[in-house]
Amino acid sequence: MRVEWHDLRMQRRVIDTLYIDAMVLADEARSYFDEGGRADREMLDPIARVVFSCESLKVTTRLMHVIAWLLTQRAVEAGEIGARDTLDPSRRLGIAPRTDPGTLALLPETGRAVIMASIDLHNRVARLDEARAREGSALESPVRSLHQRLAMAF
Repeated sequence: MRVEWHDLRMQRRVIDTLYIDAMVLADEARSYFDEGGRADREMLDPIARVVFSCESLKVTTRLMHVIAWLLTQRAVEAGEIGARDTLDPSRRLGIAPRTDPGTLALLPETGRAVIMASIDLHNRVARLDEARAREGSALESPVRSLHQRLAMAF
C-alpha cells in the first residue's frame, strides 16, 4: 500500500483536529462537573447524584484514553516511536466505560450533552484505532516511514 504525502497531511490534520476537540471537551467537562454542574447536582435525588458522579468519572476516563491515543499518534508522526509500537495493547485506545441510557435520562441536560459528546469522540477515535490496527499488519519498511515523515515536513 502506497501512502501519498497529501494522505499523510490529511491524517495529521485529522489527529490534530481530534486532539483539539478532546482538549476542548476535557475543559468543558472539568468546568461543568467541577463547577458549573454543582447546582444541577444539588437538585438531584441521592441516587441520581451518585449516577452524576459516576458519569463524570466515565467522561474523564473516555477523554484520557482518547488524549493518550492521540498523543501516541503524534509521537509516531514525530518519529519518537515506531508505527508498529502502536499495535501494542498498552498503546491502543482504552476501552470506554459504558453509560446506561436509562441512568443518563436521570441527569440534567448539560450533563447529558457532555457525556454524549465524550461517547461520540471516543467512538470516532475507536474507529481510527481499529483502522490503524488493521493497517498495522501491512506496515511499510522503516525507510519508507522515514520518507513519509520527510514528505510531511515539506
